[in-house]
Amino acid sequence: MNPPDIVDRNTWREARKLLLAKEKAFTQAQDALTAERQKMPWVRIDADYRFDTPNGQQSLAGLFGGKSQLIIQHFMLGEGWKAGCPSCSFWADGYDGIDVHLAARDIAFVTVSNAPLAEIEAFRQRMGWNIVWVSAFGSSFNQDFHVSFSGNTDSGVEYNYQRQRFSMSEAPGISVFAKAPDGQICHTYSCYARGLDMMNAAYHYMDLTPKGRDEADLPYTMAWLKRHDEYD
Repeated sequence: MNPPDIVDRNTWREARKLLLAKEKAFTQAQDALTAERQKMPWVRIDADYRFDTPNGQQSLAGLFGGKSQLIIQHFMLGEGWKAGCPSCSFWADGYDGIDVHLAARDIAFVTVSNAPLAEIEAFRQRMGWNIVWVSAFGSSFNQDFHVSFSGNTDSGVEYNYQRQRFSMSEAPGISVFAKAPDGQICHTYSCYARGLDMMNAAYHYMDLTPKGRDEADLPYTMAWLKRHDEYD
């Protein structure tokens, strides 16, 4: 790795102050975008979704666990898969354990996959995660939120708010729900693809380093990635 320049400390400090001004502008723009996101309109959920959980079957309302807000992480694990998606596993390594902090702010956090519960539990235990992970198997939930697809996906699917070709039957995403004053469950937000980047702390730590994510010369993005128990 060849550095851009080797300079004295004062020169570095001045360059850092220039970058800091841009970082502050970015943070302010991000705060404004967050406020706009929180003002998005809501959509009432009329479907009676059911999920298999370690504590028995639950409705979507049941996943709130007494909170008024619910974040669902759509994890790519389909029926019969030998293991969960490596990139979804990368994200899960980062959010395992955050549910207690979210709960303190009136937010429930649940991971959902399309695989049967027994297959989910086997992989969760292999990875050593303590996440709340439930199954939407047999439900249209994942299909309705555009992260599970049936049939020939080469002809195109609805993903990230556009029609596109997709080579897999499962996709990653996040969906957010809230309870209206009358108790009705509403969908407030969903994001997919690069919209999920902001949730991955490891990637953002990498972005602080000179080489960053260092993926430009790989056969494809994240070609380096393995599940955490598969590295040498």
